[in-house]
Amino acid sequence: MVYLPGLLVLMLMVTAKGSIGPSNNSSFCTESKECLLFDVVCKTGEYEVRHYDPSRWVSTDAEAYFMGVGAAMAFRRLFKYISGANEEAVNIDMTAPVLVKIPEERNMWEPAVYTLSFLLPSEYQENPPKPTTEKLYFTDMPEMNVYVRSYGGWMLSLTSRLHSHLLTRALDRVRASYNSSYHYCLGYDSPMKLLDRHNEIWYVAEGEPVCSVPQHPASAS
Repeated sequence: MVYLPGLLVLMLMVTAKGSIGPSNNSSFCTESKECLLFDVVCKTGEYEVRHYDPSRWVSTDAEAYFMGVGAAMAFRRLFKYISGANEEAVNIDMTAPVLVKIPEERNMWEPAVYTLSFLLPSEYQENPPKPTTEKLYFTDMPEMNVYVRSYGGWMLSLTSRLHSHLLTRALDRVRASYNSSYHYCLGYDSPMKLLDRHNEIWYVAEGEPVCSVPQHPASAS
């Protein structure tokens, strides 16, 4: 349980194994059969806190000066994997979201290593087909709470940097603890979709999540 001023939030623990389910459970994940599911812990006017169960992803790294360039390089490798370039030569359904891990500490004059990940469908969460290249590997995401800021349009380097800055500013204002060494950018839509696009910035929460300004007892006069 998370106690907030005037509000008691129950964190619902999903009993089903994994956290992947039909896309009709989401209002913004609409272009794939399955999506990453979550429970909303609490919301503010600037962000929301979500609880995620463990999940498995297929990942690859790309070195580039800009997120968009690195993500494009990595996307091609992952798309080949789900299109049959795996040891079982099976086609795997595309899921959402696509996740990009971005390091916080990076010099403008040096390339950064971006990690792009595709969520594996529920059918392949336990035993996914092995990749045929060493550049791909599996990532097991743990159970976690994340701070989320959503935005529309396209997931570009400048826009993602702006929204990550706005999210950290809001979190610092309420003295929230989070992993500041990296953040995630997530996209839910195919390039063909032009309107009502949905993107997100995530920071992984550390300790109990915060949804309001900490309350301090009044000092004695």
